Amino acid sequence: MERVLIAIDYNPTSEEVVKKGYQLAKKLGAEVCLMHVISNLQYYGIQYPSFMGYDTMNIPYDPSIQDEMKNVAKDFLDTATKHLNDSTISSHIAEGDTADEVLEYAKEWDASLIVMGTHSHSTLEKILIGTVASSVLERTKIPVFMVPIKKD
Repeated sequence: MERVLIAIDYNPTSEEVVKKGYQLAKKLGAEVCLMHVISNLQYYGIQYPSFMGYDTMNIPYDPSIQDEMKNVAKDFLDTATKHLNDSTISSHIAEGDTADEVLEYAKEWDASLIVMGTHSHSTLEKILIGTVASSVLERTKIPVFMVPIKKD
């Protein structure tokens, strides 16, 4: 294991994911990259016609929102990287579907291991929308280290 990709989001539980992933990477003598994916915000601006008496959200898409999200994500990753006090850590921001982007960058960066957290989702939510973690697990050939995060 030479390269460990740690995928994080804005959930405060990401601190535990980073901590566990970083500890494992250091024990393996591996290079570390923190990654965050910005979901595509363009769908918020889609203007659907009214249906069943419901007027849908008719907010025009503003591209500056995407730029602001990039700035927030960059600040987030810079702060997380500095928190670990290790100048060798790199970071990467991607945009799009989280599972797709994690898989794509893991392959591009030649990751040896992907580290992710598993958030507590209801059974119904898992059935209807799945989870990023399960999607990555189903589609990758790269080993995945899952950090279980449970709500108390």
